[in-house]
Amino acid sequence: MTINKRRKNSRQRGSSTHGCGSKKKRRGSGNRGGFGMAGTGKRADQRKPSVWQESYFGKKGFISKSRNKGKIHPINILDVSERLNGWMKNGLVSMEHGAYSIDLEKLGYNKLLSKGRVSLKLKIKTPYASGNAVQKVKEAGGEVSGMLKIESKAEEA
Repeated sequence: MTINKRRKNSRQRGSSTHGCGSKKKRRGSGNRGGFGMAGTGKRADQRKPSVWQESYFGKKGFISKSRNKGKIHPINILDVSERLNGWMKNGLVSMEHGAYSIDLEKLGYNKLLSKGRVSLKLKIKTPYASGNAVQKVKEAGGEVSGMLKIESKAEEA
């Protein structure tokens, strides 16, 4: 059995304001000031705190062009030794005078780090290397060349 339920605004019939105060108050978005961020210009002091929370205006910070050029893409000796066979198959690494010749910049790296052991004779060309990495490669009979800077932990501290 259905129940005929009365709509709530049926009692407003005959009332010109439908229970919302004066006629002037229900004139649409012009009365409320617009939609969204409307009215948040210079003189909207009452809305400024809510606008500041949203950080709506302007960009934050800047991108330094000089810092993006010098991004470091490091690789450890451990990773070099693990990937050596794959690089040999693809022709990215060559064998010269009994040593593996590796150009790290061609492989997408620009710094050699010292994690891992060197068991093979490596001839590595890289712009940056840590002091321990250079020492490990030399102890195994290899060499590191083409460096702009050798970085050690003593310099950083």
